[in-house]
Amino acid sequence: MAAADIIVGGMAHGRPYLQDYFTNANRELRKDAHQDYHLEYAMENSTHTVIEFARELHTFDINDKSIMENTVRVIWAYHHEDVGEAGPKYHESNRGTKSLQLLNPEKTSMFTAPPYFDLVNQDVPIPNKGTTYWCQMFKIPRLQEKHHVIKVEPVIQKGHESLVHHMLLYQCSSNFSDSVPDDGHECYHPNMPDAFLTCETVIFPWAIGGEAFSYPPHVGLSLGTPLDPYYVLLEVHYDNPTYKEGLIDNSGLRLFYTADIRKYNAGVIEASLWVSLFHTIPLGLPDFRSEGHCTLECLEEALEAEKPSGIHVFAVLLHAHLAGRGIRLRHFCKGEEMRLLAYDDNFDFNFQEFQYLKEEQTILPGDNLIAECRYNTKDRAQMTWGGLSTRNEMCLSYLLYYPRINLTRCSSIPDIMEQLQFIGVKEIYRPVTTWPFIIKSPKQYKNLSFMDAMNKFKWTKKEGLAFNKLVLSLPVNVRCSKTDHAEWSIQGMTALTSRYRKTISSRAFGVWSFFHFSAWKCLSRAAPELRGPEQLTQHQELVAVILSCSVIMVSRDLSLTFHVQVKDIYGV
Repeated sequence: MAAADIIVGGMAHGRPYLQDYFTNANRELRKDAHQDYHLEYAMENSTHTVIEFARELHTFDINDKSIMENTVRVIWAYHHEDVGEAGPKYHESNRGTKSLQLLNPEKTSMFTAPPYFDLVNQDVPIPNKGTTYWCQMFKIPRLQEKHHVIKVEPVIQKGHESLVHHMLLYQCSSNFSDSVPDDGHECYHPNMPDAFLTCETVIFPWAIGGEAFSYPPHVGLSLGTPLDPYYVLLEVHYDNPTYKEGLIDNSGLRLFYTADIRKYNAGVIEASLWVSLFHTIPLGLPDFRSEGHCTLECLEEALEAEKPSGIHVFAVLLHAHLAGRGIRLRHFCKGEEMRLLAYDDNFDFNFQEFQYLKEEQTILPGDNLIAECRYNTKDRAQMTWGGLSTRNEMCLSYLLYYPRINLTRCSSIPDIMEQLQFIGVKEIYRPVTTWPFIIKSPKQYKNLSFMDAMNKFKWTKKEGLAFNKLVLSLPVNVRCSKTDHAEWSIQGMTALTSRYRKTISSRAFGVWSFFHFSAWKCLSRAAPELRGPEQLTQHQELVAVILSCSVIMVSRDLSLTFHVQVKDIYGV
């Protein structure tokens, strides 16, 4: 391991020793001239050697790594003989690595084991394909009075630790009879049971590498009241990159609960970049940045109606896929950036653990959040798209907070038309049978889909950096969802990022807003059955049209094409 900060310790002839080492760029082991690690405790018996040591978080020694809140790749190795004057001996195969969050606060301990129930899949056949999302509904045990879930732990079938990529637990509508579907089904499938569509509110997220999660002593996940879940949906993402056949899985979650009610009910808000093909990442870039905006308009509307005094965040789960290299959840108050809610600049796809906040952070009306993700596509030969597969990308953050309010998702997606203009697209049309749309001109893109055109473009590092700069400045389409299968009024509207606001005058913003409103009003008349883009999950074929609508003034060259689209499809 090149440029590693290494500690060598043990017991020799009954006496403990601890030495500070490092490796240089050539992976050569060297003893550090500055011995910054201090022995605290040592013990050895016939089976174990235990060494405890301490060090300052920042030693200002160029050969020491600063210890921060990032994920840390810890390497370990041992030899059966102690260190002599010649230094450590080669460890051979006695070695390994593990990702850790060294500064994550200790979890709340429980002196007695509380009762629990399992939400675990039963004998799920995993197809021989790369990505499978499996959904299963469960009925929560009937409780006669309010209880709180105080701990959730993953139950992963032995040997399937890399197969189970992440799990989301959703609250479903309570308006069911006892005859809910007993069998699971592949998620996001046309034949998925209708009952599954009522399950949209995430009440607990978990991702690969994560361990058990304990709520703070004053907070719990409420069960047993009319507002609490009685039916839940467990969504499990199975990642099978080698297309292995014959896999059967029995994994899920275990929930520990208590009748000793805590002061606050916990909630979960997803602040993210909307998972969509329109999250586009060019190939060949070592550092591409994407942003998902939880806008002040969404937060203000929800908080003013539900909790004007604000909500308090106590933990965050950051989530991306294989190209992810770093994630930050940024917090702004009236335009001024506050302390980061969470960050991991050394993101490890195989280690996605909750970050417990040392101090709870309050989110107030007028605040906004940005989920910022960095990706490395240096070794990829084609575009990377937002999507469900681990080869696609996501940029998600899940905020665990209290008290619970009626907001489950606060996300955005950047304007797609400006992205098309970047590669030279002039006109588009959208046959009813084709999604998202087909390009009409220029000639080199004629009759190509959005994805094919983006892949055909000759991406260079310079073009990729320019595209990244553009995307970060674009207006965004907002998703602002309630927990009760409804939406706040900002849902589907277009908001300006802080960068974009700086580029236009207030007069231009007024004109832009008028055009946006007029375009959506036109689409609403053309398709009165649509309440807004919240129905895109049921009408995916409309996504391009609606996003076109939201940027009709910004994308002047494409506005006429948009009106033609609406006329062709809806007869306007």
